[in-house]
Amino acid sequence: MTQKQRATGQRESIFNNEVVSRFELYNSLFLTLPFYRIKDTGTLLPLFIKHCEDGVKQHQTPAEIVNSFFKKYTQTNTNKDIIDLLFRFIQYIERQVVLFDAVEDASFNKLNTHDEQSSLHSYLSKGIDNKELGAKIEKLVDEFSLRLVLTAHPTQFYPGSVLSIITDLTSAIKINDISTINELLQQLGKTPFFNKKSPTPVDEALSLAWYLENVFYFAAANIQSEIDHSLEEFNLASKKVIELGFWPGGDRDGNPNVHADSTIQVAKMLRQILFRCYYRDFRYLKRRITFRGVEDTIVVVHDELYKNAFDPNIETENISAVLIENLYKIKTTLLNDHDGLFVEQVDNLIRKVNLFGNHFASLDIRQDSRVLRDVHAYCRESKPIVSLFPANYDELSEAEKIAQLSFKSAKLNYPGTDDGLIQDTLQTIAEIKIIQQSNGELACHRFIISNCQQASDILQLIELFLWNGWEEHELNIDFVPLFETVNDLAVAAEVMETLYSHPFYKKHLEQRGNKQDIMLGFSDSTKDGGYLMANWSIFNAKVTLTDVSNKHNIKLAFFDGRGGPPARGGGKTHRFYASMGKEIANKNIQLTIQGQTISSQYGSIDSAGFQIEQLINAGISAGIREKHNVLLDPVNKEILDVMAKDSYDAYVALRKHPLFLTYLERFSPLSLLSKITISSRPVKRSSGAALKLEDLRAIGFVTAWSQLKQNIPGFYGIGTALKKQLDAGNWEIISKAYEDSGYFKTIIDNCMMSMSKADFSITAHFANDKEYGAFWKQLHEEFELSKTLLLRLAGHETLMENYPVEKRSIAVREKIVLPLVLIQHYALEQLQLEPTEQERQSYEKLAIRTVYGIVNAGRNLA
Repeated sequence: MTQKQRATGQRESIFNNEVVSRFELYNSLFLTLPFYRIKDTGTLLPLFIKHCEDGVKQHQTPAEIVNSFFKKYTQTNTNKDIIDLLFRFIQYIERQVVLFDAVEDASFNKLNTHDEQSSLHSYLSKGIDNKELGAKIEKLVDEFSLRLVLTAHPTQFYPGSVLSIITDLTSAIKINDISTINELLQQLGKTPFFNKKSPTPVDEALSLAWYLENVFYFAAANIQSEIDHSLEEFNLASKKVIELGFWPGGDRDGNPNVHADSTIQVAKMLRQILFRCYYRDFRYLKRRITFRGVEDTIVVVHDELYKNAFDPNIETENISAVLIENLYKIKTTLLNDHDGLFVEQVDNLIRKVNLFGNHFASLDIRQDSRVLRDVHAYCRESKPIVSLFPANYDELSEAEKIAQLSFKSAKLNYPGTDDGLIQDTLQTIAEIKIIQQSNGELACHRFIISNCQQASDILQLIELFLWNGWEEHELNIDFVPLFETVNDLAVAAEVMETLYSHPFYKKHLEQRGNKQDIMLGFSDSTKDGGYLMANWSIFNAKVTLTDVSNKHNIKLAFFDGRGGPPARGGGKTHRFYASMGKEIANKNIQLTIQGQTISSQYGSIDSAGFQIEQLINAGISAGIREKHNVLLDPVNKEILDVMAKDSYDAYVALRKHPLFLTYLERFSPLSLLSKITISSRPVKRSSGAALKLEDLRAIGFVTAWSQLKQNIPGFYGIGTALKKQLDAGNWEIISKAYEDSGYFKTIIDNCMMSMSKADFSITAHFANDKEYGAFWKQLHEEFELSKTLLLRLAGHETLMENYPVEKRSIAVREKIVLPLVLIQHYALEQLQLEPTEQERQSYEKLAIRTVYGIVNAGRNLA
């Protein structure tokens, strides 16, 4: 048995003992929850779970399963009684999911070991006797950074009050404090899980800021501390590696509820929360540093922190330099006069101020290119620039449009407009400057252009800045194109070549240190082209974009718009960065962490620190090895190009199937997602009544398939592509690529993770549906084909065989939520039977309520 196999076996044993056994033990405490008829619910639920499992095996419909259960185990069978008990089941299971989360989180450090071999300290040690390696590491550390951007995508269902309970529950479980666990479960029973009305963008920001205050403030500082100590040990200067970004209040793409005043409020809120964190730390310092020689400086720092933390009426300004200066004065006095007592605590606060400044996290602004084009068109009608543009400007070619742009600063006299998006864009551009003045430049310095299709989308936005209070020499803004669809990814390098060659943009980049961030969207590219084509298109785009950036001596950073599930760029994310290859810029890792991924992977200081460390180690190790990516070898690239095209064709054919959207609308809660009160963002971009695939957000699209337990966006087409290569006699080449390429292996492994959360047996009764039976069979056949060939490629007998602990966790979670899935499908079935208005409302609430628990249990389903 290898060392790796022994370690895997130990993890499995720990998981079974520490997680599964403890969950079953504490689950018995649920009978004490303060719910109506809780003992009745707790007694019937295990019977219902078994009944659901048996019904699924017999391919029964949800209605058959539910109705036969009530006939067999209960006395009454009225609709009201059935709905009442089903709601109580949901309420009970929701809390079970929270308990399992807490039990698993409590065992996190026992289940996850740090990879010392690829740590920064390990590489620095190797560089002692190898000067070339040492110099390479030093240069890489100087250039490397990790930026995590928190987004308020509507898949985060736990409010702050529940998150706090989970945190406390996790702590109590770690020490087996039964009394406290029991109290917290009772508190959980009385605490509402959901809002009665949808949150505002500021509400969302406040909810997400809980993680900044309670997790990232500590986790990021802890990891930075380890980096600092490693660098100090090898006589290298400290280097800030970790950066945080924030989208709530700044991301207005498709969200008409985000306004300029929301952006200002969020910037102020982030600043105030940060200073409260600083003040909390400094109060501890003040209680310890009671020596002579620092009294005056202590008072200065205390007063500054207190005012900025609690006085809403102060004139805010960037005071981080003043704070650091005074903290260094305190440190110097401690070193010179007091034997360095408590210097480590002072260093810790200095480190945090260096990390978070005055802003905590950089607020990104994002808007769709189509909106920005409309704003530019509106401004062109204003004096004094109206004479600079021809009347037919919009009909000009791309090159002709660019030739017309003058980049002259001007104060415009706007005609009146009732268009809220135009007003918001112009106000936001002006207010970015205000945010920078009060919170520092890093507080808000990026403008992301969604759906970017051409260079003029960026250049026209620059003109909007120059027409709205900004001067060329003070344009402290990074303009970030976001390429999302398969077609946009294909022309991304061409767009950037045009920008890099443009005199004004070239000069602007020089002022910004010749750095360019480019965002790539995993979610929309998967919705657009399917799983394999999306991943392959992004890979190829990264290669060509790196090449064109290197040609122009531009320091390129890719900003990956990743969601939770593999279908939206999630899964084993760090493995992607560890296996990029030297042909892809990888020294500045940037990615979004969204919704459920935040609470599942970054929900505690331990787990957040582990994830951050994994990403840093992945980037450092990839940068040091600088291995060639074998997928770019002609034989591999040619086959992957063909596979991606075959997969794409199969997926697009499915998308164009006349039953594709109606199937989703009928059998999933897609049409009800807009009634879920967890987000300020609409489910679809267009406000029209008819549902169109192009208007549907990728999150809602992926969520709908996950509720069906079919996860189509995470695999569809890959089986067809593999089968064609098998028939063509290329299987040996594909197998070798899988063995040799960590990147390809990660694509395949993540696909299998997505499939492991699918269960077509739940919907097997669809096969008998007169209208949709053939369509379901088509989906199921591609699933089975993909599963068979993926297992053959990986040399496995079961999905996720090489991740047994994660596989076991998924199995337990799927068992917990199976009743929720069937209750949801039952409610959707009943809605097809023309119920009364009162029944319709009840069934809709029933279906909607199950969505929360299913996504929460899946942890990266949406």
